[in-house]
Amino acid sequence: MKFILIDQVLHRTDSSLTAVKNVTAAEEYLADHFPGFPVLPGVFMLEALTQAARELLKDRAPNLVLGQVKVLRYGSFVRPGESLKVEVNLEKSNGDGSFSMKGTASVVRQDGTSETAVAGRFTMRPARISVAAATTT
Repeated sequence: MKFILIDQVLHRTDSSLTAVKNVTAAEEYLADHFPGFPVLPGVFMLEALTQAARELLKDRAPNLVLGQVKVLRYGSFVRPGESLKVEVNLEKSNGDGSFSMKGTASVVRQDGTSETAVAGRFTMRPARISVAAATTT
């Protein structure tokens, strides 16, 4: 199953991208996370940063995956009816084909207030093809 965690790109430059994920009660994973207190799972917040970075870098390098996470800090919960505003910035293009990124995602509440939900630095790298998969094609 694939979760799409970017609903709309709001702004883009060569080195940054801002996007939004609207969290609705209809999202199936909320039934289990957590019963009686549904919140967007932290790993999905990280995946939203990853998907935004992949969108930012798609013309530079296809098939990027999350390579490494550094200094990731979680803050506020994101509940149904709220939005996750995702901002990613390209810090550096590395010689090995990877990209050093900085990302922040903020919860935007229905009253217009916002707080940081997750922030940190991470690396996007080219996907590796296994030797077994390469020899069977």
